[in-house]
Amino acid sequence: MEKFVKSDFIALISVCAAFSIVCDLLVVPPILPYSGVWYSWIFISEAITGILLGPLAGFLSNFIGVMVGHLILYIDAYEFLFTIGAPLGAMISAFTYRRRWSVVLTYYLTLFGGFFAAPVSWQLPFWGMWDVYLAFVTLVFLAIITTRWRRLWDTKSQMRLIYILALSVFIGLEADVLFRIFILVPCQTYRLFYGWEVDELQAIWALGAIETPIKTSLSAIITSIMGPPIINAARKLKLSV
Repeated sequence: MEKFVKSDFIALISVCAAFSIVCDLLVVPPILPYSGVWYSWIFISEAITGILLGPLAGFLSNFIGVMVGHLILYIDAYEFLFTIGAPLGAMISAFTYRRRWSVVLTYYLTLFGGFFAAPVSWQLPFWGMWDVYLAFVTLVFLAIITTRWRRLWDTKSQMRLIYILALSVFIGLEADVLFRIFILVPCQTYRLFYGWEVDELQAIWALGAIETPIKTSLSAIITSIMGPPIINAARKLKLSV
């Protein structure tokens, strides 16, 4: 029985990796403002991958998916660095779903600290990261309220599972965005990789404030609808979700 469960889990990792490859190859049509974040549909697969597989296996599966996807649909070498945000988003979604608040809070606080320590960050509009700030405030609120009332975060309840999935997606995807921002701004890749001036970075910043919340909301809606039957099927296979 144990071997059967392990083989099913390995198969699930492979299926999720294949799904991530497909999503990474689907380029978003130019109907939304494009700031350089998620040019493909990887934002659909990353959170549910982490939630199903767990933090480490979810990271690995999504990492394989985006690396293979980027090799097939090659843009430039720099994208391989930024797209590490996708497996990190899968991992943070998994930690959030499992109520590992200390890990998620540490992640957010560390990257926020690096961002605000960079002098160029203070030249960017504060509202440009409003969705990331909202995710952090939501995270702090959830950490407090679910520590006091644990039943509010009961993943075995079908009714509660819907909003738990939506919130896990939201916090995980914004963690992905925060990583990409950290690489772009404090690490100064906007200048080293792309040769942008600060005014060009400010224009990209404004587009991101519109684009990323739309895509995050879309992923949260799809995952909260499709996630429960997928999770129920995984549980029937005796997988720990």
